Amino acid sequence: MSLDINKIKEQIEHGNTSLGIELGSTRIKAVLIGEDHTPIASGSHDWENRYVDHIWTYTLEDIWTGIRDCYGKMAEDVKETYGITLTTIGSIGFSAMMHGYMAFDKEGELLVPFRTWRNTITGPAAGKLTEVFRYNIPQRWSIAHLYQAILNKEEHVKDIDYLITLEGYVHWKLTGRRVLGIGHVAGMFPVDIHARDFDQKRVEQFDQLVAGEDAGVLTEEGAKLLDASGNLKAGIPMCPPEGDAGTGMAATNSVAVRTGNVSAGTSVFAMVVLEKELEHVYPEIDLVTTPAGDMVAMVHCNNCTSDLNAWVNLFKEFSEAMGMKADMNQLFGTLYNKALEGDSDCGGLLAYNYFSGEHITHFEEGRPLFVRMPDSRFNLANFMRVHLYTSLGALKTGMDILLKKEHVKVDSILGHGGLFKTKGVGQRILAGAMNAPVSVMETAGEGGAWGIALLASYMRCRQEGETLDAYLANKVFAGDKGTRMEPVKEDVDCLLYTSP
Repeated sequence: MSLDINKIKEQIEHGNTSLGIELGSTRIKAVLIGEDHTPIASGSHDWENRYVDHIWTYTLEDIWTGIRDCYGKMAEDVKETYGITLTTIGSIGFSAMMHGYMAFDKEGELLVPFRTWRNTITGPAAGKLTEVFRYNIPQRWSIAHLYQAILNKEEHVKDIDYLITLEGYVHWKLTGRRVLGIGHVAGMFPVDIHARDFDQKRVEQFDQLVAGEDAGVLTEEGAKLLDASGNLKAGIPMCPPEGDAGTGMAATNSVAVRTGNVSAGTSVFAMVVLEKELEHVYPEIDLVTTPAGDMVAMVHCNNCTSDLNAWVNLFKEFSEAMGMKADMNQLFGTLYNKALEGDSDCGGLLAYNYFSGEHITHFEEGRPLFVRMPDSRFNLANFMRVHLYTSLGALKTGMDILLKKEHVKVDSILGHGGLFKTKGVGQRILAGAMNAPVSVMETAGEGGAWGIALLASYMRCRQEGETLDAYLANKVFAGDKGTRMEPVKEDVDCLLYTSP
């Protein structure tokens, strides 16, 4: 698409833009969009979680160093491309990995290291809460972490003044406001979809058990915290922070009933907007909401591409040892496409991608595994194919419950995230796993950073009474249905038997 540089410069100078920043598991990404919602500048920062004292965590220094570097690279992109120093933005939104546990005292000090969604250490608490609430409470939800800390008699619990997740923490520090988007509220504690708030009955049950649209503006302190150069002005409106599930729904126009999307990166999750409540409670199915507050069934798996990426990095190391400089996009594209040449049964190879624990299949810790028989057809195509299959194996276990036991109807499924960057490969594997058509848009690789930018734009630009699904359908995705791929029979037949 050709860009009118002068028109974009004018939009940037007048603040007719929206910025989305998402803190993913391995990358922080910033996307600046213009009036037509198309990305006009971006920046990113790679980071990795730490495994400290049996806890997956990031330090506060990791968080702010990464955010500032990411924002700085986006601002530098603006400077290099348009010759403008970025000083103002129309609206800003933050997104991050959903769930987890950040507990602060009255002085705003973090009481224990950030416990991310990846930890599977709250089994007893999640089980008890599910029983009491009659509502599935996954291990990664904030309320499960809190109750487990209570069960463990952890010293810090008595000093908790504010319990929040990563994007809520960042928003708080930038605006001084303690708010969350409704879609992410549903990742901390069950919500009442009619009241668009925490379910007060279950709040009371929890109390017994243990005995907003206006989300503020960027403060002077927040501007300095975000932009190390000091160029960014305060006073920019900020939309409520959302989790990566909510921003994924926005980024794929999957907020209407009977739409679904699959986000596949370090973790993988599928979201389906429900017509009606499920008949039964399943530990494999979470009930959350869209950013607008409609009920969503979610299948969340801790593991997707981490083990796959590790193998690709091994090939990169080999290439460099042979004196060949490896371009990562080319390397991923070559290896992913090679998988399509493999046998439908992956040549008898077997892999499990459990880099961390996997609650859906009841593994408390990760043990990546690759095995073969002496007579397996061990070649590169089959090797890559089996690792792509296993990246969606746990997801298929949960989705089979949703689609086959509850007979949930889905009119469209859209894929986004790193797994879909190589055209036609991850999309084909997902179509086989779902036994349903899957569409991928050109913006699939932009993911949640673009999604939260769209939510920030919706806050700033919507007409009175305009719903989120109408705004997305009419102003962002009008005429863009993506590239659709039907399931291939041999993939479907094989994937019936290769789920963990």
